[in-house]
Amino acid sequence: MDNEPNITINGKPLTSAQSMLVRVAVTSFHSEMQEPDALGNDEHGRAMVKGYRERAREVLDLLLAQ
Repeated sequence: MDNEPNITINGKPLTSAQSMLVRVAVTSFHSEMQEPDALGNDEHGRAMVKGYRERAREVLDLLLAQ
């Protein structure tokens, strides 16, 4: 049984391996954004980190929903 999400880009379904790559990449990016200063220690950088983490979490929730 394949546990990878069904992902379609521009009408083309990804293979299981391609879907795994997307899932792993989003997970890695989410992890990289753990530190509030990951994109700089100014207000803009911290706001970008917050937004990226929120969006990455939303995507991960969709990718991991079965």
